[in-house]
Amino acid sequence: MGDAIKSFVDWLTQPTLYFALSTVATFGILKYRKYTTKISVIIGTFVVGIAFLAFAWGDTNFNRIITKPDNIPIIILLAAVLYFSWLSLRRAYLNDERMKQGMPPLEGDAGKQKVHTWPDLVYVELICLVLFTAFLLFWSIGVQAPIEEPAATARTPNPSKAPWYFLGLQELLVYFDPWLAGVLLPTFIVVGLMAIPYIDKNPKGNGYYTFEERAFSVTFYWVGFLLFWISFIILGTFLRGPNWSFFGPFEYWDLHKLAPEMNVDVSTYFWVKLLDMPRPANIFLRESPGLALLGVWFFIIPKVLERPIMAKLYDGDRSNLVRYHVMMHLLLWFGLIPVKMLLRWTVDLKYIVGIPEWFLNV
Repeated sequence: MGDAIKSFVDWLTQPTLYFALSTVATFGILKYRKYTTKISVIIGTFVVGIAFLAFAWGDTNFNRIITKPDNIPIIILLAAVLYFSWLSLRRAYLNDERMKQGMPPLEGDAGKQKVHTWPDLVYVELICLVLFTAFLLFWSIGVQAPIEEPAATARTPNPSKAPWYFLGLQELLVYFDPWLAGVLLPTFIVVGLMAIPYIDKNPKGNGYYTFEERAFSVTFYWVGFLLFWISFIILGTFLRGPNWSFFGPFEYWDLHKLAPEMNVDVSTYFWVKLLDMPRPANIFLRESPGLALLGVWFFIIPKVLERPIMAKLYDGDRSNLVRYHVMMHLLLWFGLIPVKMLLRWTVDLKYIVGIPEWFLNV
């Protein structure tokens, strides 16, 4: 029975299934927040999680990954993100239900009584500072610092991983050119999250939790932060092993595991496999199929979706056309990431447009 559970978990954490299930779970939690925000759900989630840890703790491979000093903070991060994401969505759901009944939001009731910064706020912050300092002190005594021997070119760690907060970027480097994965896409993600209040002109939902009044903003943030950042950290921390290959949580990190990669570009699929001819020497002609696909993605799709989305988010006001196109291009750059990942995992697609001569590989 135990081996069957381990095999099932390893199967579920295959990259395609992992990302597909993460996407479905994210939108499912938001869609059915009436049920997912119940206290019994979060308690049950933590109980199941603790039971799973207790069951998996005896597995040598799982234990080696979980107890690695670098990975312990990730466990705490996951628990904290899970709880506070649930808490914010729960308060948003409760506020939405209260406002439907003509009642003020929970924050509105609490805000009627003003309090002083000192001692009401600063005193609580001081207590938290002391408690967390003590916690970090005992942690530093009980957990060995993950400091390894001095770096040497003759002994490169395998896998060579970035710090946990850069694992998302390291994962993107697998699918895009370094300047795209390390500069352009992170900039779009950060700027996109910052631009939410400027793109969504809805004045409601300020100062209190709500979902229905700011559905677009909340969903956009959940996808950008949880799906495109936290899930990449989990993937890079627990599922990426030697040679940057994928391993299940209970799978032995075999240094000799080399997944055969037959990754090819769109141009190869089009010219060689479809038309049965060599790729043209001219760069633009060679990459014309990929350029056409990107043209459809970034120019045709926004135009097709302009009327329905403008009507819903901007009440059909044409003066918001610039705001709409900024939003759509940010969304499409976000969407290009999972699309590219799924294409790599399913049909071995390396680049949509591959121009190594200009360091332009998308």
